[in-house]
Amino acid sequence: MGILIDGLRANGCEVTEINHPLELSTAQRVDILRKPWKLFGFAWDLLGLWRALRRDARAWMRRHGRPDAVLVGYMGHFDVLLARRLFRGIPIILDHMIFAGDTAKDRGAHGLRVRLLNRLDRMAIGSATLTVLDTQEHQLMCRPGDQTMVIPVGAPAEWYAAGSAEAARVAAGETARTNDIVFYGLYTPLQGAPVIAKAARELARRGLTPHFTLIGKGQDYAKVRTITHGLDNVEFREWVEPEDLPALVSSHAISLGIFSTTSKGLHVVPNKVYQSMAAGCAVITSDTAPQRRVLGDGVVYVKPGDPKALADAIEGLLGDPEALKVAQVKALEASRRFSSDIITKPLYQWILHSMR
Repeated sequence: MGILIDGLRANGCEVTEINHPLELSTAQRVDILRKPWKLFGFAWDLLGLWRALRRDARAWMRRHGRPDAVLVGYMGHFDVLLARRLFRGIPIILDHMIFAGDTAKDRGAHGLRVRLLNRLDRMAIGSATLTVLDTQEHQLMCRPGDQTMVIPVGAPAEWYAAGSAEAARVAAGETARTNDIVFYGLYTPLQGAPVIAKAARELARRGLTPHFTLIGKGQDYAKVRTITHGLDNVEFREWVEPEDLPALVSSHAISLGIFSTTSKGLHVVPNKVYQSMAAGCAVITSDTAPQRRVLGDGVVYVKPGDPKALADAIEGLLGDPEALKVAQVKALEASRRFSSDIITKPLYQWILHSMR
C-alpha cells in the first residue's frame, strides 16, 4: 500500500491518508483468514474504527469536496465495503494483493471456511470499481466482468537506499561483501522454508557451510529448526525491526525467495524478491510462471520444492565469485523496473481517465 501511495505522489497525485489501523500484525490478520471464527473477536473494534473512518472521511469532504478516487489498502476486504457506502459515485480502487480464501487454503483451511472466505473476496472485489492485483495468475482468479489491473509489488525506496549504502561501503573499503545467505518471512507454506533448511543440510553434507541468517517465525518454524538441528552455520533471528531489515539484508550476498509447490506459491512474486533485488543481493527463487515472466534474468531460478536444486544453485554462485557478482548486478538492474513511480504510472493514468 505504501508503495502505491508513494508512486501516485511521485506521478503528481495529491494523496490524503485517512487511517485508523486495526492493531493486528499481518500474521494475525492472515491467521484470522485461516480461522474465520476469530472474526467475532475483533468485530466490535472494527465497528469502532469504521465510525472513526466515517467521521474523518465526511469531515475531509466538507473541507475539500469529493475526491477523484479512493484507494483502499491491502487486506481491505471489509474496509472496501465501508468505502463503497461513504464515497458513492466515486471510483473505488482496491489493493487486493491477498485473496482470503486462497490464503486460508494455503494455511491448511478447507471446506466451509474456504467457501465463506471466497465469498468475502467476491464481496470485496464487487464493491470496487478497480481491483489491483500483483500477478496475472491472481488476475485470472477474478471474473471476466471485474475491472482489474496488474501492478507488481515492487520495493520501497529504503531498500534501494540500503543497497546503495552497502555498495558504497564496499567500494570505500569499509567492509567486504560476504558470502552469507539470508531468508526472511513468516515461515508460511508458500515460502517453502523447509526446502531451505534441507538445502543447508545438503550443502553441509558436501562439506560446504556458508552462513545462513533465517529471519522470522511462523507455521513452519519448528520444522525448520528440527531439520537444521546441529548445523552451526544456521543462525535464527525471530525478529528484526522493520527499519533495520533493509540494511541487514543488503549485507548478505544471496537472498532466498520462495520454494514451495503450493497453489499459492505458484501464483505470486513475493515482496521479498523485489526488496532483495533492490538491496543488491543475488536472488535465488523458484522457477514459476509469474516469477519468470516478471523478473526475467534478474534472479536465479530453481525447481520448486527441490532442496538439491537449491543447494546446487547456492554452491554454483559461492563457488564462482564472478557468477555471484553478475547475479547481484542483474538483480539490481532488474529492480529498477519496479520502483514506485514506474509501477504506479498505469494506475495514475487510470485515475486521470476516470476523471474525464
